Amino acid sequence: MTRIRILLPALLALGLAAPAAHAQQPRFTRADTLRGSIGPARAWWDVAFYDLNVAVSPADSSVRGFNRITYRVLRPAREMQIDLQRLEVDSIVQDGRRLRYRRDGDALFVALQAPQAANARKTVTVHYHGRPRVAARAPWDGGFVWARDPAGEPFIATAVQGLGASAWWPNKDTQADEPDSMRIAVTVPRGMTNVSNGRLRDSVHNADGTTTFTWFVASPINNYGVAVNAGRYAHFQDVFQGEKGPLTLDFWPLAIHEQAARRQWGRDVKPMLQCFEHWFGPYPWYEDGFKLVETPHLGMEHQSAVAYGNGYRDGYRGQDLSGTGRGLGWDFIVVHESGHEWFGNHITTRDLADMWVHEGFTNYSESLFVECRQGKEAGAEYVIGVRTHVQNDAPIVAPYGVNAKGSGDMYYKAGNMLHTIRQLVDDDERWRGILRGLNETFGRRTVTGAQVTEYISRQAGMDLSRVFQQYLTTTEIPELEYRIQGNRLSFRWTRVVPGFDMPVRVTLTPGRYARIRPTTSWRTTELRGVTAADFRVDPNFYVTARNADAPATP
Repeated sequence: MTRIRILLPALLALGLAAPAAHAQQPRFTRADTLRGSIGPARAWWDVAFYDLNVAVSPADSSVRGFNRITYRVLRPAREMQIDLQRLEVDSIVQDGRRLRYRRDGDALFVALQAPQAANARKTVTVHYHGRPRVAARAPWDGGFVWARDPAGEPFIATAVQGLGASAWWPNKDTQADEPDSMRIAVTVPRGMTNVSNGRLRDSVHNADGTTTFTWFVASPINNYGVAVNAGRYAHFQDVFQGEKGPLTLDFWPLAIHEQAARRQWGRDVKPMLQCFEHWFGPYPWYEDGFKLVETPHLGMEHQSAVAYGNGYRDGYRGQDLSGTGRGLGWDFIVVHESGHEWFGNHITTRDLADMWVHEGFTNYSESLFVECRQGKEAGAEYVIGVRTHVQNDAPIVAPYGVNAKGSGDMYYKAGNMLHTIRQLVDDDERWRGILRGLNETFGRRTVTGAQVTEYISRQAGMDLSRVFQQYLTTTEIPELEYRIQGNRLSFRWTRVVPGFDMPVRVTLTPGRYARIRPTTSWRTTELRGVTAADFRVDPNFYVTARNADAPATP
């Protein structure tokens, strides 16, 4: 679930540590709470199935359609919250009856007439129309993208992470509740093809000069991963022999870019899938297949229909984000957005505040791909290189219950936190088991960040709570303060949370790293042939070091 950018808007996080002194407490509204929390009108029902039918009109940038929401009643209630931003409601119907509703901002509170008995399965249908929000700068500022391809033909897509799926279709707009499966029927002008999630069931030419493409997702799917992608597409296929057998690969570039797509995607997709299956476990959606779809925006991790707009260039828009040269020779968007199939789509956080689970692991997946292609040292160089983009402007974990996300450091800083934890585990097979185990344990579920951190600690056999607290809830990088007097090394952690005692590797003997365990109090150990001039901290640990006896930097 990526909004690819080097710098993201930062919001102050409420975490285990005190916020940075310079940060400003954000102000949240009732609308934020309705959107970001599980209130009474959401808590009593569980989405089972969405049947979305929408006609997309590029002529006037409008949509019209309906969504049948099938749900399980967890406990009796009479008011239901359904979310729909800006668009007009034509009617809301259950059991053949039109229902009354009141609008509170982007939330519709529907007065149900029929009894809602516990364990019952019910359906409510929302008919709607209007002009959805136009994305000012997709995918960062989300909405509908009404563009033209290089040949001047209509080129349409959605990208709504953070903004929410209710920007263009009515639903229970929270990451905490996913349907078990979904049908997506999108009608577009004839001559265009719509590519959505899952597998294509049929396409029907209508008498009014439109075509309806019906897709079916056989798996749980997060709301913002549901996508419209409409254009003049070419289509080619392949098969990947994966851990669970043959996985169908469907590629949908613009027709004018087919040859470029065959070269670029043909080079990177299978090695990427092989690498990620090795590290994370089987691709999560064999039943729905894997698709890459060209879009008029940079990219998004739309489940089983990964959006691509990197212009068939290597790196990130032709650049190496790591500055090491390791980020070239492969297409960043193919790798990063596909990594989200495991972290973001397979494992989805209940609250946007824990978005680091999506972005930190997926940022880290880039370095694992480099490692698969170029070796372990190259992968380490890559992840260390992207540290230059860390801002330390605000904590990574945001306030809960208000649909807020934290600092953009959830990418590079969180990825480096995971690389550091790999050093603490100090056993690559165990580390791989943890990454695969996360997907085995939490796949197709919505989770909290706390569940993820507790799992990693448990499987690593060590208490990592203060490590996560340090990197996720403060803006400080741990600083190893040290003194060298003769053959004695004195050391301690500064700029850390109380009780922080993370081990780190340093040069106690020339040319070799050995582990020490600093605390916030001074400790000492013996050096053998190492002076202040050649003392080093292993760069695989995301920490800083300062000689307490060195002159202060002006």
